Amino acid sequence: MARIELDLAHAYGPNPQRDEDYALLPLKMCFDDGGAYALLGPSGCGKTTLLNIVSGLVTPSQGSVSYDGRDVTRQSPQQRNIAQVFQFPVIYDTMTVAQNLAFPLRNRGVPAERIKQRVGQVAEMLDMSAQLDLRAAGLAADAKQKISLGRGLVREDVSAVLFDEPLTVIDPHLKWQLRRKLKQIHHELKLTLIYVTHDQVEALTFAQQVVVMTRGRAVQVGSASELFERPRHTFVGHFIGSPGMNFLPARGNGTGMQVAQRELAAPRAELAAPAPFTLGIRPEHVHITAAGAAGALPAEVVQAQDIGTYWLLTARVGSGDQAQLIRARLAAEQAVPAVGSQVWLQVVGEHTCYYVNEELIA
Repeated sequence: MARIELDLAHAYGPNPQRDEDYALLPLKMCFDDGGAYALLGPSGCGKTTLLNIVSGLVTPSQGSVSYDGRDVTRQSPQQRNIAQVFQFPVIYDTMTVAQNLAFPLRNRGVPAERIKQRVGQVAEMLDMSAQLDLRAAGLAADAKQKISLGRGLVREDVSAVLFDEPLTVIDPHLKWQLRRKLKQIHHELKLTLIYVTHDQVEALTFAQQVVVMTRGRAVQVGSASELFERPRHTFVGHFIGSPGMNFLPARGNGTGMQVAQRELAAPRAELAAPAPFTLGIRPEHVHITAAGAAGALPAEVVQAQDIGTYWLLTARVGSGDQAQLIRARLAAEQAVPAVGSQVWLQVVGEHTCYYVNEELIA
């Protein structure tokens, strides 16, 4: 395994001048030896470009890639000793499952007895022991992708194993099983794993650390709880969670802060300064409170949805052109106000975040 350090930027075209010209804006990042990481973000955010730079399939236009302090920027994936699993199965249909799993080891001259042991170990981890003698051509798409996963994991000497959205072709009801298996494999084998996905559930359940990306920028690296409780960028608050964080325009007025046309006490002195900012709060932390309560806003109920385990309440705060929608998650057993009724929603509390220019300030 290896400690991977990045200090780079990348543009596919020559002479990039603006942020929009870059596939990856300048970043510094480190993947620790033996860690499990996820690169999370929407399509086109740069996560696959970053993964391919780590593997050596793409050479960064600026900066360097280091493995254990050794510059590998110009080295190929083979020279870096990388295993990579792609979005769609890459296997040999004419071979059996066992032969597919053994292929990377045979190529490296591993003794036959050790190949047999290692193939058996990986097949057992992936619940494929009963399929070892079957030809890959006759297997379903999810089984073929499990073979691809196994080929990436079978080598013991790799610097890292990279996954580029490997569960795309897997049926939804099987995805959770494979995520659990990957987590178990990481725990047992202590491999450095880097996993690309646009699915926050995959990222947050698999990785110890999640790199959230948008528009070619890594905006936050953190654990699931850090990303949820204290998103450092408004994009993280929006992208993580279902539904995402509520955002309300606000402004200090010298003595307090103005939110949705109502003056509230500022919990920090700098928020009272006469300047605009954005208040952010998760639906999980918004609750109905008494009329006129400190840190609360009057709201009109627009919609109440029964999600099964909770109610999702949508309400409107403010009026006219400045009206904003805000969502609250209410307990399933809680009495839900009728559509059109007036409620007071608590928006200022210990879980409230404040942003200037999309960046967390408090």
